[in-house]
Amino acid sequence: MARSPRRDLLAGLTVAIVALPLALGFGVSSGLGAEAGLATAVVAGALAALFGGSNLQVSGPTGAMTVVLVPIVAQYGPGAVLTVGLMAGVLLIGLALLRAGQYMRYVPAPVVEGFTLGIACVIGLQQMPNALGVEKPEGEKVLLVAWRALVDFVAFPNWTATGLSLAVAAVMLAGARWKPAVPFSIVAVIAATVIAQLCHLDAAAPIGALPAGLPAPSLAFLDVSAFGSLLAPAVAVAALAALESLLSATVADGMTVGQQHDPDKELFGQGIANLAAPLFGGVPATAAIARTAVNVRTGATSRLAALTHAAVLAVIVFAAAPLVSKVPLAALAGVLLATAIRMVAVGSLRAITKATRSDALVLVLTAAATLVLDLVYAVIIGLVVAGALALKAVASQARMEQVDFRPDVPGEHSDEEHALLAEHIVAYRIDGPLFFAGAHRFLLELSEVADVKVVILRMARVTTLDATGALVLKDAVEKLNRRGIAVMTSGIRPGQRQALDAVGALELLRLGGREYATTPEAIAGARKHLAQAGLLPRTHHGPHRVRKASR
Repeated sequence: MARSPRRDLLAGLTVAIVALPLALGFGVSSGLGAEAGLATAVVAGALAALFGGSNLQVSGPTGAMTVVLVPIVAQYGPGAVLTVGLMAGVLLIGLALLRAGQYMRYVPAPVVEGFTLGIACVIGLQQMPNALGVEKPEGEKVLLVAWRALVDFVAFPNWTATGLSLAVAAVMLAGARWKPAVPFSIVAVIAATVIAQLCHLDAAAPIGALPAGLPAPSLAFLDVSAFGSLLAPAVAVAALAALESLLSATVADGMTVGQQHDPDKELFGQGIANLAAPLFGGVPATAAIARTAVNVRTGATSRLAALTHAAVLAVIVFAAAPLVSKVPLAALAGVLLATAIRMVAVGSLRAITKATRSDALVLVLTAAATLVLDLVYAVIIGLVVAGALALKAVASQARMEQVDFRPDVPGEHSDEEHALLAEHIVAYRIDGPLFFAGAHRFLLELSEVADVKVVILRMARVTTLDATGALVLKDAVEKLNRRGIAVMTSGIRPGQRQALDAVGALELLRLGGREYATTPEAIAGARKHLAQAGLLPRTHHGPHRVRKASR
């Protein structure tokens, strides 16, 4: 994509117009005020653009981060959010230095869609007090706070605030369908503000006084003694910032040709942004998927667009603070309600729920956990459930098959020889992974072998072998040996020998001279063992049969 400064400047201006009401709204929702949202959009937006790993990413306060911050404010107070942001910045830089960015790509799509759906629900519920024009009730749980706000509204209805909220949300949603390129959020907010001022709608409470500029950087908020209690929230904030930022960068790459973000550099840029934002009173920041998408769609070609977005917002902070202070809180609530609705990708949700039952389960559990618990627990639950279901699927692909080993025996042999060997020797070919998720089923099946004197395990097709699989193999050999059944193995791969050697399985096989490189060698060893036991003539040469058993 050829660089075009003019297009970047225009894209940055457009994104700033879209970002202004969102920055104000998320600042108010977080509990630190509209000025905190603006400070984050300016400071974090500029630094993440300079130091981040994506040329098109736009960062600032987001709804997902607000969901995490509200409980922190309720439990520790507004000042703790600044400390948490600073700690999260350090953690993000640490993740960048550890090159952890590449691992974020392994988060399954149902988990991402599930917590996005949950976040949208939480953002919508968080707007209930301002949308209904009531004081925000006490409480940490968003469902409880929303219910109390509704009860208060029923007792003392404020139809002015409710009407403004619904009108702003309706204009945004309808306008997005009619003219997607027009930033209807700022149009609706300006219209609501003008109407509130001209009609003297006292029931529509405004944002209130805003500082005419950013405060001087300060560490006065820092309380070193609180680091221990704030570590868990800081980890949650850092994890969310990393996940949402890398997801947004991936979306931006997919919307363009020739753009490819650096995940570790992106984490570093977000770390720098979150280190600096608290110094100016800003809340923790992440990349914003919606604003990044607007940036790409309006023709951005370089970091200049995101920097322009931050500069325009800085000018607004310095020059238009008195005007911005008159924006009704109900109008901002309407913006966020519409934003929450637009976050729900119905097509993606429908596709994932129809894909497999496992995907649908992960999506629903993640969304429910986001709504009832919090975002971090939701992601953890989603990842654990998705991982468990994936392991189950992988384990079910492994099998142990009884196979005919005659092609492995050179020379011609009579049916009588085959029948005699079949009475004493059975061989299994193990295909797929032999690891903790399904290894014990292998042990149970192998232990059921009866009426034979030798078992040959052909392991050349084992794709994965961990410590659990090695222990299970050792236990199976010991159980069979106690029953007087010799176990021969063939085809053990070099990469599997370490696990087998660590648990003593290789030593067990070597003591009996029963580990072979190839199946014909294992068959020859089995014939020799039977001959020594007097079950076959010492000059006998014949093939044996191999059984299949599904795992």
